[in-house]
Amino acid sequence: MLTASLHELPQGLQHLLARQSDDTRTPGAELPRRAFLKMTAASGFALGLYPMAAHSQGAPAVAPGLKPVQQPGAFVAIAPDGTVTITVNRLEFGQGIQTALPMILADELDADWSRVRSQLGTNDAAYADPLWGLHLTGGSNSIKNSFTQYRELGARTRAMLVQAAAARWGVDAARLRTQAGVVIGPGGRRAGYGELAQAAMALPVPASVTLKDPKQFRLIGQPTGRLDAAAKSSGRQSFGIDMARPGQLTAVVARPPVFGARLKSVDDAAARAVKGVKAVLRVPLDRGAEGVAIVADGYWPARTAREALKLDWDTSQVEKVDTRRQLAQYRELAKQPGAKHFDADMAPLAKAPKTIEAEFVFPYLAHAPMEPLNCTVDFDGKAATLWMGSQMPGLDGMAAAAALGLKPEQVKVQVQSAGGGFGRRAIPTSDYVVEACGIAKAALAAGVRAPIRTVWSREDDIKGGYYRPMHLHTARIGFDASGQVLAWDHVIVGQSIVTGSPFESGMVKNGVDATAVEGMRAPYPLPMRLTVHHPKVNVPVLWWRSVGSTHTAFVMETLIDQIARETNQDPVAYRLKLFGSQHPRHTAALQLAVDKSGYGKKALPAGRAWGVAVHESFESVVAFVVEASMQNGQPVLHKVTAGVHCNLVINPRTVEAQVQGGALMGLGMCLPGAAITLKDGVVEQQNFGDYVVPRITDMPEIRVHTVPSADPPTGMGEPGLPPLAPAFANALARLTGKPLRELPFPSA
Repeated sequence: MLTASLHELPQGLQHLLARQSDDTRTPGAELPRRAFLKMTAASGFALGLYPMAAHSQGAPAVAPGLKPVQQPGAFVAIAPDGTVTITVNRLEFGQGIQTALPMILADELDADWSRVRSQLGTNDAAYADPLWGLHLTGGSNSIKNSFTQYRELGARTRAMLVQAAAARWGVDAARLRTQAGVVIGPGGRRAGYGELAQAAMALPVPASVTLKDPKQFRLIGQPTGRLDAAAKSSGRQSFGIDMARPGQLTAVVARPPVFGARLKSVDDAAARAVKGVKAVLRVPLDRGAEGVAIVADGYWPARTAREALKLDWDTSQVEKVDTRRQLAQYRELAKQPGAKHFDADMAPLAKAPKTIEAEFVFPYLAHAPMEPLNCTVDFDGKAATLWMGSQMPGLDGMAAAAALGLKPEQVKVQVQSAGGGFGRRAIPTSDYVVEACGIAKAALAAGVRAPIRTVWSREDDIKGGYYRPMHLHTARIGFDASGQVLAWDHVIVGQSIVTGSPFESGMVKNGVDATAVEGMRAPYPLPMRLTVHHPKVNVPVLWWRSVGSTHTAFVMETLIDQIARETNQDPVAYRLKLFGSQHPRHTAALQLAVDKSGYGKKALPAGRAWGVAVHESFESVVAFVVEASMQNGQPVLHKVTAGVHCNLVINPRTVEAQVQGGALMGLGMCLPGAAITLKDGVVEQQNFGDYVVPRITDMPEIRVHTVPSADPPTGMGEPGLPPLAPAFANALARLTGKPLRELPFPSA
């Protein structure tokens, strides 16, 4: 599915998923100047009044030594009235990036924030991640990787505007200053950015610029309302599923009940008779499967026709997974020798004064974003435009080109806002994109020429695969009366996310998928032997918000807490002792949460207990101190206090919202019914009636506090999720005396 021109993309994503940062590596191969000129002209983004003005005036589209990701022309448009529109190189799907990145650029630009707008980009080269050279929203890297990029874009734009004003007034640019969208000169001369934009765009882009001292920031660090808040709160925000092109048709797909199954026979007579149906198409699907697509003039005619299909499936050639059998197989596999990730000496385990033996079970989890998957394709046989909420529009564009028989430059991806995703819109196989393109191609071959929006239903989404993998952990721990761990023998069994993908070579080392073990051991100085098994199972799996930390944080933090309890130590004091002086960010985050919660100082209401957990993911540390109780045999989470260390905070409101949302999603992992199970190869859940997600009534009081820092920002989209479940479980263990070993929590 990948073309030769994608040869660098796997390396970039490998680095991303491995949470590595290599500032010396250059981004992906650059486009020739002529190709980039064509792309930027076609994209419609330019600094000034008209998108094509810079090219028509002969200004260099790519300054010597600058890459497309460094060019203001692709990111900043200034209208005559001074309105500044900033293009965001990521997908906005709830994390607030459509405000935070414009804040960074606008601060360096000295823009009038009341006149700043934002929009999403495309699969053009300019919108690739500046560090890895591929289009990506994932790994909580949007701010971290584009912080300097967007500062420099703002500073370059400002420098060009100042130079244009200096030329107009015949003065030295050094004598000018900027403020709130205006260039101010000697004698009180003033020129708005809108007046100067056309002249500024004709100037060369400066190769280097001086950035502000952080003390000069006006926007960065200030609590700021989201630019898309009004549209979303009023119902006017458009998402990918809302796409409506002239003459557009809608497609739904009948998919096999077992992953990878194919069709024996199709009786579509009743489906074709449904009013509004334009085509019934037998199409290839992900993982070698087959399906039937109904193309109609609306969603309900298409769905009605799908229900009228009579399909006979061949499941004889595919594995039929059964969750109960699978767990038994995992338990047997955990007893076998496997790949080693850590390999400490286990001899002290046999003589340890105290021991813990534990087994943890984690089910498959669906992403279940509020907006199900969708992709609109306009294909005329020679070129295609796609509209969808994509986390990897570059890779998806390449996959679409391959599916449609086009060259990559013949496919344009218009990124749309998405109603959530949590990783499901970043798939190495580009499954739903390839599916939509296959339908568009088959429809054109059948004589149907129209934009086609392929829509997944909620049931399609829940049953459609690419889940967080099911995992089994086993642990044997030996320690002494002081809580010093003498030996920790640990086994993880679970499918690899990246095995079989283009990223396997860089992400699987010595038989261990790096995403499965992230969060194990660190930051605690533990002598651990960690063995890993990655069985092959006929269930498609994918990263899920916070990836491996969804299970490793629970295991580590509940076991650390248990050691503290069994050695009669305060869980906070025990953790701080283990951190020592080696982990100041963990210490600061935990101490902040403790201080703000009143832990150890205030008396809790009868029947409540404290719970504590701290975890680092995506280079940020989040500590939770919670208050929980048992009511009518059911666990209840009352209050959550968060201490967060994510270095420099761009928008405190965004950080607060991300931690609150992550905590609620972490709470969702605890709720009985939050599991995907299979029987005879068929997923048993299909909607929110039998796949539990947290609701507003489950939301506890959550207060978020950040550790002050001027260091470059780290990730914040995902770190709020991992420590919630273990903190909750630790509180319940203190109430009941029994540690919890599985998610979701067992029902009473």
